[in-house]
Amino acid sequence: MDIRPVARQSAPMIENATSADAIVDARGLLCPLPVLKARKRLAALSGGQVLQLVADDPAAVVDVPHFCAQAGHTLLSVTERDGARVYLLKRGA
Repeated sequence: MDIRPVARQSAPMIENATSADAIVDARGLLCPLPVLKARKRLAALSGGQVLQLVADDPAAVVDVPHFCAQAGHTLLSVTERDGARVYLLKRGA
């Protein structure tokens, strides 16, 4: 697992051209760990900042949107890359 801040200038570009302020690589982790790692990292971000969550857990397809709806965050996009899903989450206020 890799949790690291990403400087705005060097943030990876995602297909919808939104850059991430932070990345959580949760590949190899099973439910509920991807969401728990995302929640912890989002807590350290300011409102409106974007987290890129990379997860290959099949349950994340349901868990991540549900988490966003319950916690007041916005799920900006979900894309597939290298056998994993890349979620862009915008932190709520």
